[in-house]
Amino acid sequence: MSNNDIQQQTTVNIQEKANLIWAIADKLVGVYKPHEYGNVILPMCVIKRFEDTLAPTKEKVLATNEKLDKDGIVVKKGFLESAAEQKFYNLSPFDFQKLLNDPENIKVNFESYLNHFSDNVIDIIHRMDFDREIEKMADNGVLYLVIKEFCTPKAYLGADQITSVDMGYIFEELVRKFSESYDEQAGAHFTARDIIYLMSELLVGDDEEKLEEEGITASIYDMAMGTSQMLGCLTERFLKIDPEAEITSYGQELNNQTFAIAKADTLIKGGNADNMRQGDTLGDDQFKGYKFDYIISNPPFGIEWKTSKEEVTKEHNLGEAGRFAPGLPAIGDGQMLFLLNGVAKLKDGEEQDDQYGRMAIIQNGSSLFKGDAGSGESEIRGYLLENDWLEAIIQLPNALFYNAGIATYIWLITKQKSEERQGKVQLIDASQCFEKRRKSLGNKRVEITEACRNLIMEAYHDFTNWSYESDNQELKVESKVLDNEYFKYSKLTIERPLVDEETGEPILKKGKPQPDAKKRDTEIVPWTEDIEEYMEKNVLPYAPDAWIDEKKTKIGYEIPFTREFYKYVAPRKSEDIFSHLKELEAKENELMNKILG
Repeated sequence: MSNNDIQQQTTVNIQEKANLIWAIADKLVGVYKPHEYGNVILPMCVIKRFEDTLAPTKEKVLATNEKLDKDGIVVKKGFLESAAEQKFYNLSPFDFQKLLNDPENIKVNFESYLNHFSDNVIDIIHRMDFDREIEKMADNGVLYLVIKEFCTPKAYLGADQITSVDMGYIFEELVRKFSESYDEQAGAHFTARDIIYLMSELLVGDDEEKLEEEGITASIYDMAMGTSQMLGCLTERFLKIDPEAEITSYGQELNNQTFAIAKADTLIKGGNADNMRQGDTLGDDQFKGYKFDYIISNPPFGIEWKTSKEEVTKEHNLGEAGRFAPGLPAIGDGQMLFLLNGVAKLKDGEEQDDQYGRMAIIQNGSSLFKGDAGSGESEIRGYLLENDWLEAIIQLPNALFYNAGIATYIWLITKQKSEERQGKVQLIDASQCFEKRRKSLGNKRVEITEACRNLIMEAYHDFTNWSYESDNQELKVESKVLDNEYFKYSKLTIERPLVDEETGEPILKKGKPQPDAKKRDTEIVPWTEDIEEYMEKNVLPYAPDAWIDEKKTKIGYEIPFTREFYKYVAPRKSEDIFSHLKELEAKENELMNKILG
């Protein structure tokens, strides 16, 4: 069975598990509206995951705690974690099954059970605002029923049977169901695995042999981590190269509920949960001063950054001492601010033994072209190109995300390109490299399978202008390699003289013709083209009195991705269209005759 088959099989099994768990929401009907089910189901899953994972060592932990009390030892944390064989524990005599033995006191006992977790778990439960839901379920007589349902085999979530990877899938599916019922953007919380696996391959890039030989010790970061599955998948990829890889994960997330899931997942993996931090990445950077080896992220796009404006502007005004020195995008879309945050946090080889960082980040199409010369967006593109940090941009297929059908792109950024890639950017059109799913997941109707991923990576490794097709010609990828300067241009302001209406002569001031604002125009000139030659060829033949106001000349940067891969398709001949319409008309008549007898 190939990795892709295993991936699909796992997805099917986990989907079934998630569906069974979500069915517990039937007990909430009448008390909760459908869009509120997740407020109960998600925290209960987190709590049950902790309980089932701790079950094998529960008695040992209680015995250890009793002995510590007898010995008068106050600082118990390390001893209890050792007994639990986890970074967390629970000192309550209750478990879910024992709670059912006293239905009349289910609320008090359940709250006591939760309050006997270690502080790091209590923090997670608190962040999910679960106290309010316990009160509501108890008042409406459904708390006992819900706990009883979570005691059934369908709700078993122990780490001995449900791996961290599979648990990630379950959380993703539950969050998706919750988001859909709430008519919320599911993709704001997580990214499908097939996309993450491609991003992970691109981050490894051409370095797999080197990483295998030297071994991997790396810090990885996701600035909008959702449930932290991107970090998990990238870790998987590195462990595949080096089973002894030392990977330290860091992540920040704004949404309290998904942050709590990420922190819970990290705890159960045995990672440092303190590296998972909550807050607004743009306005409240939790990793100020940090530098990372690898960054992988799918930040929100098309979202206003008004709430972060004051802090972001302050940092922009700090210049290179802040994250946003190059420029600020329009207030309506903060995705390029996330991109700048990532660039600022990539290792740049300045420290002793420092690596050079790599980042794979998803952006929508507006980051390629939005913003005129001199605008924040244009300046950000220029910042990447002039520093030669933009390595590649890969267009993904449409209908790949749970919540978006628009064109999306992976930007691959590195602080040090290989010698052959220096001064160049590789554009890869993988929009036709997908396989259709048998069943849609939200808006996700297609998938990047292993065959698709291999084809995209073949194009990346080859680093040439080329078209790639699979043997059956169903999967297509096209690559173009262009010089950085190809994306740079001058925006010229072209003036024409103000003419005296009576004499028809130009109006002069200090011997110079005055510009006529009504005749003012602009011209976009590619950076590689001579401006004088451009004027001679494209402007002066039609306006011999025109001149350039050089004070108004602006430098701009744009990545015309769509134009580069545009293929002209001749329209159908009118006789073919007419013939087709006649066929349709005949079929319609035949059908109507059958219907009407």
